[in-house]
Amino acid sequence: PLNEPNAGSVFRNPPGDHAARLIESCGLKGKRIGAAEVSEKHANFIVNTGTASAADIEALIKKIADTVQQQCGVQLVAEVRVVGDNDTGILVVFKELREVSQTLGIKVVGWLI
Repeated sequence: PLNEPNAGSVFRNPPGDHAARLIESCGLKGKRIGAAEVSEKHANFIVNTGTASAADIEALIKKIADTVQQQCGVQLVAEVRVVGDNDTGILVVFKELREVSQTLGIKVVGWLI
């Protein structure tokens, strides 16, 4: 979904399978929370259809993981890190510390989890 705002793949592929296949098998393509939507083109992408809030995106990530766990017995591991405050609607999704440094213009030495 290169023509839609997204942060790339959301979950790592579990051993011997593909996160997108699992998500699609659960019927989640097109699932929306607010303006955050599981891409119709690739189920392991969440797209912002216009005004998705941080809370929308985080809730959809949780919904996907919970549904796949319940229906497939597979625990998906997020490939992205969320930096921000969902109360104010600020959300930045990064895959690597290098991206955080470059985008925010600050030196990042590690994650506080």
